[in-house]
Amino acid sequence: MAFASSFRRALSSGSSILKSQLGSIRYNSTLTSPRLFVSGLSRLTTDEKLKEAFAPFGQLVYSKVITDRATGRSKGFGFVSHTSIEEAERAREGMNAKYLDGWVIFVDPAKSREARPPPPPPYPEQQPSAMGFRTNKTVGWSG
Repeated sequence: MAFASSFRRALSSGSSILKSQLGSIRYNSTLTSPRLFVSGLSRLTTDEKLKEAFAPFGQLVYSKVITDRATGRSKGFGFVSHTSIEEAERAREGMNAKYLDGWVIFVDPAKSREARPPPPPPYPEQQPSAMGFRTNKTVGWSG
């Protein structure tokens, strides 16, 4: 109990120093490409709304809200690309932790897509036999 109160006191007395150090952690990383990752999007956000929100910060190359294949609804994140890194940095600073369609969005540098591993080879029991039939080695009865 005493530790918690002294900890709170230390935070409140030097909070401006602590907040400035913690707040700068998120912004210290400089952009290496003009592509931004936008998270926290509403399900109602469209490509056009995302484009309108980021257009004041510079010329956009593209804006894309990632959607679910089955339902066509937004998955809650998207990507925006500007023509220069400076414009992307301004957009990141201007739109990070702001409201878009009633939701707080977060803007971070986009990472390059990782290569997916090749699909595993089919299991030996699923390959056709010499006669062309596939065998199903189910154990038990499935009535």
